[in-house]
Amino acid sequence: MQAKLIFTSLTLISPFFFWGTAMVAMKGIIPHTAPLFLAGTRSLPAGILILITAAIMGKPQPTGWLAWWWIICFALMDVTLFQSFLAEGLEKTTAGLGSVMIDSQPLIVALLCLWLFQEHIGLWGWLGLLLGVLGITLISLPDEWFFQIFHDSVLTIGNWQDLFASGEWLMLLAAFSMAIGTVMIRFVSKYADPVTATAWHMILGGLPLWGASYVTESQQWENLLGWEWIALGYATVFGSAIAYGLFFYFASKGNLTNLSSLTFLTPVFALLFGNIFLSENLSFLQWVGVGLILPSIYLINQRHNIARNHEVTVEQPSIL
Repeated sequence: MQAKLIFTSLTLISPFFFWGTAMVAMKGIIPHTAPLFLAGTRSLPAGILILITAAIMGKPQPTGWLAWWWIICFALMDVTLFQSFLAEGLEKTTAGLGSVMIDSQPLIVALLCLWLFQEHIGLWGWLGLLLGVLGITLISLPDEWFFQIFHDSVLTIGNWQDLFASGEWLMLLAAFSMAIGTVMIRFVSKYADPVTATAWHMILGGLPLWGASYVTESQQWENLLGWEWIALGYATVFGSAIAYGLFFYFASKGNLTNLSSLTFLTPVFALLFGNIFLSENLSFLQWVGVGLILPSIYLINQRHNIARNHEVTVEQPSIL
């Protein structure tokens, strides 16, 4: 029983580990390739691998125009737009910071689920989300911003222009795209199996990326070294095929707010492996941000238990 619980927990966490480490792998090879080609390679071949796996598992293929309509919309939002923003933004930011900007999306998912599915968040859930977003903010924004807030109390127009021109802004757009895609799987799974739908949405979403790369980019693979092909394969197989297959399977079954909160773990893995392989270091404020992420996940996933325990404590009569 204990072994099964450990296996389930590791399986649930694995997509976020693969995403974080794939971010480091992508950052390491992107100087020798092109962003749209990289985005397409992470998507289309991974979709084919998932489709083959789904066939081996005996999963049914999508049927009916509603199923394909939702898969196409899913592909556009979660693959074409998300991977485009991700790959373009990764050129202008670090693997760790890019990851944490994307991983601000649990707040967006929570708001969408509250509106669409009436998923209860509660006081402790909101506190967890706010802690997570605060952690993301401390990690992703330059320290100078915070020092200037305390010194001048305002940010200049130039500061905002610098942010909107940076890779972090593109990563934030990627977060919106991923959040909407996460919520869409609930609608997609009404009309198609979530595993095969995930496969087809990666294939259909990856085709425009490769097409755009063919038209607008050059020397997409000529300069890649041997180890970089291995890193690209890792990002495709583990960072896309396995990670997305597991994530959207879980998303179609469980509480989206709880699952999405685990996305806060991705930057922890990205920062750790970015430090090991890319020598990316964090400032004191950024480490404080990292320190806020784990309690935020705990509060979100345990919000119902915490609320119940708090109510019991309040209702117990005093012995005095």
